[in-house]
Amino acid sequence: MKNKPTLILGASSNPERYSYKAQKLLKLYNHPTFPMNPTLTELQGDPVVNDLSSFDEPIDTVTVYVRPAILETMVGDLIRLKPNRVIFNPGTESPKLETKIADAGIEVNEACTLVLLNTSQF
Repeated sequence: MKNKPTLILGASSNPERYSYKAQKLLKLYNHPTFPMNPTLTELQGDPVVNDLSSFDEPIDTVTVYVRPAILETMVGDLIRLKPNRVIFNPGTESPKLETKIADAGIEVNEACTLVLLNTSQF
C-alpha cells in the first residue's frame, strides 16, 4: 500500500472525536498525517498546521471534519494544494463546495475515512 500524506481538517485532541480516531488509524496504516487546527501545536506526535494559507507540503488526501461554513473560508487554499482527493466525512457534505473542488480537477468523495481505512479502500 502506498503511503498517502493526509491533511486532517478539523483535527482534535479529544479522543472521542472522529478526526482524532482518523489520525490515529491513518498513522497505524503508515500514512503521514498533517493535523490542522488553529489553536493546537502538536497532536499525536505530529506538528499541527494552524493556517492552511501558509501550508505547502505535498498532500495526497484531505479528509474533512469541519462544517461547510468553516471549509468555505479555506477552500481556495485547499484547491491551491492540489491534493489528489478530498474526503467529505459524514456531516461535512456541501454540494456547492464539492462542485468547486471537483471543478478544480480534484477527486471528491463523500465517505467515512475510518471505514475506508478499515476496508482497505483508502
